Amino acid sequence: MSTDDKKDRLGMSSRAIHAGEPRNQYADAITTPIFQTSTFVFKNSKDIEDYTKNKKERFEYGRYGNPTELIAQKRLADLEGAEDCVVFSSGMMAITTTILSLVRTGDHIVITDDSYKKTLEFCKSYLKRFGIECTIVPFGDYDMLEAAIKENTRFIFSESPTNPYLNVFDLPLLKEIADRHGVMTLIDSTIATPINQRPLEFGIDLVTHSATKYLSGHNDILAGAVLGRSDLIAPIRSLHKSMGGLIDPHCCYLLLRGLKTFPMRVEKQNATALKVARFLEGHPDVERVYYPFLESHQHYSIAREQMKGGGCVVTFVMKGELADANRFMDCLEMILIGPSFGGAETLITHPATVSYYDYTREERYELGVIDTLFRLAVGLEEVDDIITDLDQAFKRAKK
Repeated sequence: MSTDDKKDRLGMSSRAIHAGEPRNQYADAITTPIFQTSTFVFKNSKDIEDYTKNKKERFEYGRYGNPTELIAQKRLADLEGAEDCVVFSSGMMAITTTILSLVRTGDHIVITDDSYKKTLEFCKSYLKRFGIECTIVPFGDYDMLEAAIKENTRFIFSESPTNPYLNVFDLPLLKEIADRHGVMTLIDSTIATPINQRPLEFGIDLVTHSATKYLSGHNDILAGAVLGRSDLIAPIRSLHKSMGGLIDPHCCYLLLRGLKTFPMRVEKQNATALKVARFLEGHPDVERVYYPFLESHQHYSIAREQMKGGGCVVTFVMKGELADANRFMDCLEMILIGPSFGGAETLITHPATVSYYDYTREERYELGVIDTLFRLAVGLEEVDDIITDLDQAFKRAKK
């Protein structure tokens, strides 16, 4: 039995540690070495000929590949169930490079309105400069989604679950619609993670991740990834070499380190977030809670069918006004205020004054970003400590 066959039998936690890892590392190191070099030299003219004419695989220049980077790509591909993967300097670099590699002047794309703010801005504004049209449709309106598809539509893009309302796409239905019209499908699966949902298993063409979040898991790097079939990844990798948004070797090392504990972290965060969501749903100072594994969520049945866990993000609306929301944030003691998720520390962010501070109140409300909306990202602390901090902040905010 081959080494690859043996690895296929391993569970997710084992693969998160061993996938893509050569058995014999340099100097017999147990961890992946950091190849901190910009250039890889040729031994002689024959070595050059083997590389250029005979297409022998090897490393040449850091922008075209690095051994530490290669192992990170192989491990991510294994966890997502993809043929190939490219890693980038950020999640947004992964998304923008992927989109640019797939479209040309005169093309059209469809994207849902609950996608990340910067993704929407890129599709609405920057693509227009290159003669690429973008139609934004309400999330969950599959009739409008299908009606938006044109003869020149290249792909449909969405997050699932979305940020911040954690809406979940019916992936089989999305695939059915896309196949009917011969268009590709892209899903940003950052909030789901490969532990909770693997869109490729539902027939989705390409998946993107902000590896800054769960995959690295320690709030200490920026990274992104796109995964899918080799033939789809090839043009993305080619453009990536020209765009230059590469991830550095040390960052790849930290990503690999984070992946070793990734399944355990997500499992704990799934359990903690569900308990916190239930606590918030029953709290007298909370108006509404959004979490895909709560029965009250509009996509609960889809989430239970497609996902193994609800993830670490819990979005809720506090009763009161903007001043109440500010007092609540100021009263938190252990929970930190910050715009990210998936790390060890529990973070909370207030979209109205952070992500959408430059929007008018009317503009924010049209997007559903109201004054008392919060996005909580549970970390790895004890669930009772998180709940206690939330509870005391609610109480002190009313005084």
